[in-house]
Formats: sequence, structure tokens, C-alpha cells
Amino acid sequence: MKFEEMPLVVPNLKKAEKTFSTLENRIINAQTKEEGIKVVKDYFKASDELESEITIISIRNSIDTRDETYEKANEVCNEILPVISGYTQNFNKALVESKFKSELEEKFGKYLFDRIENSFKTFNESIIPELQQENKLVTEYEKLMASAQIEFNGEKRNLSQLGKFLSDTDRNTRLEAAKLYFGFLSDNDKRFGEIYDELVKIRTRMAQKLGYKNYVELGYLRLDRLDYNAEMVKGYRDQIYECVVPVVKKLRERQAKRLNIKNPLFIDYNLEFLSGNAKPVGNTEYLVDCASKMYHEMSSESGKFFDFMVDNHLMDLDAKAGKRGGGYMTFIPRYKSPFIFANSNGTSQDVDTLTHEVGHAFQGYLCANVKVPDYRMPTLEACEIDSMSMEFFAWPWMDLFFKDQADKYRFSHLDGAISFLPYGVEVDEFQHFVYENPNITHEERCKKWAELEKKYRPWLNYEGFDYLINGKYWIRQSHIFASPFYYIDYTLAQVIALQFKCLMDKNYAKAWKKYIKLLKLGGKYPFLTLLEKAKLRNPFIDGNVKKVIKPQIKVLDSFDDKNF
Repeated sequence: MKFEEMPLVVPNLKKAEKTFSTLENRIINAQTKEEGIKVVKDYFKASDELESEITIISIRNSIDTRDETYEKANEVCNEILPVISGYTQNFNKALVESKFKSELEEKFGKYLFDRIENSFKTFNESIIPELQQENKLVTEYEKLMASAQIEFNGEKRNLSQLGKFLSDTDRNTRLEAAKLYFGFLSDNDKRFGEIYDELVKIRTRMAQKLGYKNYVELGYLRLDRLDYNAEMVKGYRDQIYECVVPVVKKLRERQAKRLNIKNPLFIDYNLEFLSGNAKPVGNTEYLVDCASKMYHEMSSESGKFFDFMVDNHLMDLDAKAGKRGGGYMTFIPRYKSPFIFANSNGTSQDVDTLTHEVGHAFQGYLCANVKVPDYRMPTLEACEIDSMSMEFFAWPWMDLFFKDQADKYRFSHLDGAISFLPYGVEVDEFQHFVYENPNITHEERCKKWAELEKKYRPWLNYEGFDYLINGKYWIRQSHIFASPFYYIDYTLAQVIALQFKCLMDKNYAKAWKKYIKLLKLGGKYPFLTLLEKAKLRNPFIDGNVKKVIKPQIKVLDSFDDKNF
């Protein structure tokens, strides 16, 4: 079914209560294991129906945050979802207490029950008011970010549309665009700070109600991190600091020489080459045609999948007024359909969308028929392996998108993949500090951010931008508001994606085969077990980050980047 034909159905709380209480009673009263299995399957179907309704509303609200119908529907979801979580938890409690638990574990897998047991640690009905308020505040942040209408070059633009000018070849244009971009954030800084302060305190209150000292442990459990902890993450951050930060510092010095700028400002690093960054050679329609050719040549499975996405209008790619910023992939279980949301703006990021988000969607497509909803997609850090690795698997086809600028793009892409790692762990360390110190002020949080920037990205110079000198760059990072502790997942996945890159440099076909195996495993295992099953190295083990960085520095050195 085409996306626009999918009906908008607002979930009904009374109907949900009846559905899940009936299922709860059925599992309690099941007399045979076969009856228990049938109840669990019916529960999966009910969950998928509810998830489909919520997802369609969320997508449409993202596409047009100004539409009152979608906004009201989204508000209903924000209100009732925490209540429905109570109903589903009641079912899950009955499930794990079933006299047929061992048979159900054998049928559906122990990992499902591990995740259910974990869910008991992250929710009870006492935190429903906090969950409702959390949803409202995240929506307010997203709506405020999407509300920007900034006059630039004779047109009103949102932040995504303005973003492409931040890497313009003309330095004055970059500076002017940056002043307007961060000026909008500065103008709204008081409210952004209040929203985040409220979120931190609400999450802390939830954690304390559930018996935790602070939100850190609860945050990890909410992300289903069952096989690693904050101490392991700290050791991983240390690896990035020790072996990646010095590498990126040299890359920034190399970039400054290419640009012939002696004392570059932060905004100068958005421009990779004096001749301009690699830009795709056509509009969105052209790029989708290129992607179609690429995925058909990549494999029969990927070609068939991409046809499905195009034929059913499962991508909304262009930036426009009122549209939420950023990009994502989500999944609509009822129609077994991934959906890709993005904000194309004429930069290389438009191509990244057609590799990164498509990597997510391809995994969702390959696992669309998995009956256990929890097993369709892995936890977030493993999801990002799917997307970031696809960016590298697409390298042989970059000539389609960039023509004679393809090598320029490849260099920038690999440079960016490595250079991202310090920023990613900076975001993570910042969040640990915030939730370990929940009562500090907005300005104290910003002071910590400025301190961490000097640690992880000492090359940044914010001269003339007091807002950023005062440590407020993090405000633009939506994950910090909406998905606490999620951001480290991108860096973990990047390190694994670089493993795939090292392998494909030696044997592309072998790397692709391993990648497809990983995708088809879906979410059947926790993160580290998934890596083990796919025969991939554990990034938490000291030295494994260095093993993927060193070979790729040699790849970067093989490019004649001075002449791009």
C-alpha cells in the first residue's frame, strides 16, 4: 500500500485497555502450551496494530508539524502511550508467570523474556505522569526547532534549508549563515534550557521512583543494554580519546592547509576543499534514480527492496516549511513497510540519506516477516551498523551521484566517519555528567560542554560567536533531548562499519555476505552476542578501535586531496 493511502487511525485508549486486558486474562487461564503460544501470537498482532497507528501519526506529524490534525493525533499518542505501557506490562507479568513459561521460551527464545524482565526494571504505573510530560517536552523541542523561518538570500528557510550554506565556498556566506543559524538558537536559548532542565529532572524523578540513584542506569536499561554498562562505555571513550583525537587533529591541520587558512574558525571546517565540497549532480528525483540503479547492481535482494520503497512512496526526502529537522527510518508493521524521512538540501548529505537510512530500511525489509516484534530490529547501536556500513558498501557507485567529484566525496566521507568519533563520545560524556548532576543550572551544563569540547575537539575556534564560546553548541543535537544516551551508539556502529570497510577493501563479496548475515539476524540477540554471531570484533576491547582506524588512515593518504 502506498503511504498516502495508509489510513490515519488515532489509537483508542478504551479499546487498547480491553484488548490487552483480554490477552492478559487469556494467558493467565491458558490450559495448554498451544493455547499459550496462540495468545502470545495474538499479543504480537495487537502490538503491531497499535505500533502501526502510532507510527503513521508520527511520520505525518514529522512531515508537517503545522497540521493541526496530525498535531492533535500526536498529542493523543503522547498522553496514552505511557498508560498503554501499563497494560502491556501487566500482560508481560502474566506471561513470565505462566506455567508454560519454559515452553514459551523454547518457542519464542530466551532473549525475548530477558527483554521483558528488563522492561519491569524500567516501568511501573507510578511514572506514567513523568512519561507523559517527557513526551510533551520532546515534542515541544522538536516543534521549536522546526519553527525557524529565517530570511536568507531573499527566501525564508528552516534550519535544514539554511544548513547547506554553512559549507558554502564563500567564507562570508558561511559566516552569515552560521550567525543566523546559531542566532535562532540563541534567541530561544532560555526556553531550550528550560525544556532540557525539565527533562533532566523528570527523568531523574522517574529513576528515583524506580529505585535508582540517578538516571544513568535507568537510561541504559531503557535502551535494552543488557550486555554492557557505563564502565565499559567509559573505557571505549578513553580509546577514542587516546587513538582517534590525535588522528583527527592532524586531519584538521591537513584540511586547514588545503583551504589555505592559517587560523580557521569552526565554520571553516564545514568546507573540505577550496573548490567546494562534493555535491550531487542532480535533484532528489535524479538521486533516487541513481540509487535504484545502484541497489539493483548491488544485489537482487537490495534491488527488489528499493523498488518496493519507490513504488509505495515510502520516502519523504525534500526539506520544506514546517517539516521536522533531521532524518530517520521507521517501520510500519501492518504493511511490512519501512519508511524513510529526510531533509534534502542539495549537499552530499542527500546521498548519505540514500545509503544510511536505506541501510536501516533494507534491514527492516529483510526482517519484515519476523513474527516476534522485538526480533525484527536490533537495539540501536546495532541498527546503526546496518546504516553506516551501507554508506561504505555504496562507494563503488558514487560516480553515479557525483560524477567527477566521486573521489572528493569518498575522501570526505571517510574523513568524516573518523572525525565524527570524538564528537560522538563528547555527547556521551556530557550526558553522563548531566544525569549524575541533575540539579545544576543550564549555564553550568554549558560550561561542562565547553570543557569537553577542549578535550575532544581542541581545534575548534568560535571567535565572534559568544553563544558557542559559552558552550551551547549541544542545543542543536536533538538526541540529547529526545533519546538520552543514544548518541554513543553511532560511534560504536561507526567502528564496526569501519571493520566492514577494512574487509571490503580486501574482499568486497565476502564483506557483503557477512553484512547480509548480520542484517538477517535482526534483533534476535543483544549487541555483543550479535557481533559474535557475525564474527565482528568487540569495540569495547582495548585496541580494537585502533585496529580499524590505522588501515583507513592509509586509505585517506592514498588520495591526492590537495588537488580536489
